[in-house]
Amino acid sequence: MTPRQIHSTISVKQNSTATEDTGYVVGVDLGATNLRLALADTSGVVIAKWGCSTVGVRDADEVIMLVKNGVESLLEQVSAPRHALKAVAAGAPGITDVDAGIVIATSYLMGWRDVPLRALLEDAFNAPAAVDNDVNLAALGESWTGAAKGARDFVFLAIGTGIGASVIVNGSSYRGRDWAAGEIGYMLVPGTPTIPGNHGEPGALESVIGGEGIKTQWQKLWSAKGTALPKDLTATQIFDHALAGDALAQTILEQTARMLSYAIYNMALVLNCPLFVLGGGVGMHPALCSETQKMLGQLNMRSEPQLMRSALGTDAQLMGALRLALDTVNSRPGLFASEGSSRE
Repeated sequence: MTPRQIHSTISVKQNSTATEDTGYVVGVDLGATNLRLALADTSGVVIAKWGCSTVGVRDADEVIMLVKNGVESLLEQVSAPRHALKAVAAGAPGITDVDAGIVIATSYLMGWRDVPLRALLEDAFNAPAAVDNDVNLAALGESWTGAAKGARDFVFLAIGTGIGASVIVNGSSYRGRDWAAGEIGYMLVPGTPTIPGNHGEPGALESVIGGEGIKTQWQKLWSAKGTALPKDLTATQIFDHALAGDALAQTILEQTARMLSYAIYNMALVLNCPLFVLGGGVGMHPALCSETQKMLGQLNMRSEPQLMRSALGTDAQLMGALRLALDTVNSRPGLFASEGSSRE
């Protein structure tokens, strides 16, 4: 592992030195390009955060080593012994068997298949661990301290490089028979390709309104005569220019919002859900939220759902992971206790 790969940043809340009986939990947000950790005490107060790049790192054992480095750094910053760690929870960008603790498949950017992530974390820390899909954790975070606080039924839509959803019914995640509920990137709506995408590749909807899909649509329509803007723009840059009045950027924004409104319309018909929360770097853009709400209004729905932007932003997954770790402490209080109490 090179020094560049483990370059990290850390922020610590002041006056956060551990006492003899202080316990901590760690939340892990595992992405294709970045790894982020948060340390909280057992009352849920976030004490410190840590992050590093995962560019070029794909092997699960190497990722676990990075997580260990981060956790050790966080505990050292608060002068806490290793046995003060009571639980760790991690979110992975893919289909995850929560009961078995196995990441069945991640996005094409990571390429994991059947990785026993929970067992790897428990072996690394000798503490209880839990894992879930990262979008499910983002929804958990929003329901705990974010835009969906108090909501029993809602859908969290994560739009970043790709697109996914977490369906919350009666306060619990609905994961489906094969843990694949919410894979809406494969949804077919008007304007998307009519041939379903292959698993492991961007689906029909994702290929158009995911971050990479939006860039592709821009490049397809781009011409020097049609816009003075460069051909190589990110999705959020395109939306910024749409707000500034560029005609081609506005076309892309409207096309994206229209297809997203179709997807929300279809999900609302099936779920009769009152709230949709938009998250992810692309999904949180105010132009997309505003335009999609306008498009939903044009569909004459019997009961139009409320559309909100994430209140936690990039911290949604971390907060959800911390909430899951706290729940793990409560549900498995005695696990590893005898071994952990003797460690430094």
